[in-house]
Amino acid sequence: MVILSSLVSCSVSPPTNLRLHLPPFTALCSYGAFPASSTFRSELRPLHLRCLDRRETALIFRCSCLSSPIDAGSQIESLFSLFRDIGFSEEETEMILAKNPDIKSAPLDTIGARVASLQSLKINGFALQGLIAKSPNLLTSEEFDVVNSFLVDELEGRLEPELLERLLAVADTSILLSFNQKKSVEDIERLISFLEPFGGIGIIARRPVILNSDLDSQLIPRVNFIRDLSGEDDFATGTVLRRLPAILSYSVEHMNSHVEFLKSFAGLTSEQVFKIVHVFPNVISTSKERKLRPRIEFLKECGFDSAGMFKFLSKAPLYLALSEDNLSHKLGFLVKIGYRHRTKELAFAMGAVTRTSSDNMQRVIGLYLSYGLSLEDILAMSTKHPQVLQYNYSSLEEKLEYLIEYMGREVEELLAFPAFLGYKLDSRIKHRYEEKLKSRGENMSLNKLLTVSAERFSKAAESIEMICL
Repeated sequence: MVILSSLVSCSVSPPTNLRLHLPPFTALCSYGAFPASSTFRSELRPLHLRCLDRRETALIFRCSCLSSPIDAGSQIESLFSLFRDIGFSEEETEMILAKNPDIKSAPLDTIGARVASLQSLKINGFALQGLIAKSPNLLTSEEFDVVNSFLVDELEGRLEPELLERLLAVADTSILLSFNQKKSVEDIERLISFLEPFGGIGIIARRPVILNSDLDSQLIPRVNFIRDLSGEDDFATGTVLRRLPAILSYSVEHMNSHVEFLKSFAGLTSEQVFKIVHVFPNVISTSKERKLRPRIEFLKECGFDSAGMFKFLSKAPLYLALSEDNLSHKLGFLVKIGYRHRTKELAFAMGAVTRTSSDNMQRVIGLYLSYGLSLEDILAMSTKHPQVLQYNYSSLEEKLEYLIEYMGREVEELLAFPAFLGYKLDSRIKHRYEEKLKSRGENMSLNKLLTVSAERFSKAAESIEMICL
């Protein structure tokens, strides 16, 4: 049999429903349910046991512990013993305890009961170890007891262990409490089966409340709408659902209103709208009046036609969803370094900086200025290579320092090849430069140093080395 509630109950009155897996007495002692040397009184009480597939009556011991609480040392030792029996090494146990320190102070019989509850769901062996390692909060979460009761009592263990494992690993147990406990197992199985072609388990694991949805009146119409928009491409539809499972919470009417707005106001085709939704499903949740309309109007003022807007939005869809304050700050920085209002160059720069924070952007501009570049220089660099304003400040600082101090180059060289700042420092810049030093080719331009293929670079380095010899 399997524990679902507790290994040993020391309460005044015993629970009315209890699933127990009774390990050997010595094992109970080693887990710390009660010390082997303590004095305790056992009362033999008949309790009603309900197993997963049948009911039977059994006699269960209820213990009233008379000894003092286990000291901290014994508690930790017993925990290590418990986790060792599950299959964890000492180092792995320490990592679990560090991830969820509450385990140290939780009653040991409760921890043991939670482990056994997971086993009752047929999550065993490596799957059990992986789940506990990833979500040790399950061992101390009070909500889990309610969730477990529903999964076992109502669903009768009929959901696949793999699905349960992923649900428990990904979802907050408080979210799982929102399950519609009136839904039948057949309904849940139909729902999972319907979503399977689109990555059902992964979608449900990321958003368990989907299990509360009505299949016929909600999920089927909503999924079919997205699928029709995709041109009946199941894989692309699944990509949208996996990227934003919450899209299934929007009605067909809501999704259709957004699609029609983008078609009418931006002049996009259904195929183009889906391609934007495919890369950025959140466009469906973005306010039409507060965000979509003014952002598209801005692109029109900058001279974009429908084809240009589609190309822009495919590369920078976040532009549609960022807050007004976020975009206003970035627009102010761009105008300050020299971009002119209502120009395509300004729009392209806005698209590039959607991927960075306003704070990082401000620090990056300040960093360029500190190395002697002017605002005009920064404008020229970003016009040629817009990404220079979105790079991580710390990474950028390291590259500039290496360029000036170790390579002995002038910062003005970046005006000719700003893409230098986009290459990885260790694997590309340092590696190439150090190889050229060996062959006495340190005066090669930054462009040629970094853009030639690895094969051509190696051959060129070997040729120079032979000439030098």
